[in-house]
Amino acid sequence: MAESESARILVVEDDAAINEVVCARLAREGHGAVAAFSGSEARLLLGQQRFDLVITDLMLPGAPGESVVEAVRAADPALPIIVVSARTTAADKVSLLGLGADDYLVKPFDLDELAARVAVQLRHRAIGEGSAAGSGVGDGGVLRRGRWAVDRAARTLSVDGEELALTRTEYAIAELLAEHPGRVFTKQELFERAWGEPYVAQESTVSAHVSNLRAKLKPTGTDGYVQTVWGIGFKLSAG
Repeated sequence: MAESESARILVVEDDAAINEVVCARLAREGHGAVAAFSGSEARLLLGQQRFDLVITDLMLPGAPGESVVEAVRAADPALPIIVVSARTTAADKVSLLGLGADDYLVKPFDLDELAARVAVQLRHRAIGEGSAAGSGVGDGGVLRRGRWAVDRAARTLSVDGEELALTRTEYAIAELLAEHPGRVFTKQELFERAWGEPYVAQESTVSAHVSNLRAKLKPTGTDGYVQTVWGIGFKLSAG
């Protein structure tokens, strides 16, 4: 999907009034919004249709929002997910980001802010798809760091030839660290370089994505490549 094209967005929200308002705002932005009013309905739609982004609440009938996030990630690691919820604790946000959500917006929310975050996620998706359509070495080639192989054209990370299922955010972090081995990035720098946006997230958001990346690397034995530099940030130290 090119950045300028209309996107198909699944809106999962059991409050009919909120669902209608969000879908109407997305339509004003030129997107096609599909409404789902339960977690089970959302999972059914995800199996039947293609979407460019998912917006989901957590407290849903049928199946909780967490299961929607898990279903999306099982089907497409790169599909952007924005969670909208009344839960406000840092632990809730970290937990959802750990499951694979890309962004988290607290209710009640401003429709302009939601529209802006949707635009950011779609822009990142468009950039990722544009990179994947590239032609190998001419688009940056493969970075080899220890047992890692980061293919910047395909936007994949492989360990000993086995590709990992990473979200776009997890891949962006891995790629940035691999491009600058040994360099320490603060959480703000990591966010701004990997996301390509001004730093607006909490530090726990960045830490959650790094933790999720490490969890996926752990079975390969290379999770230690991503090292914490206490009080500063993170760096890549490949063996």
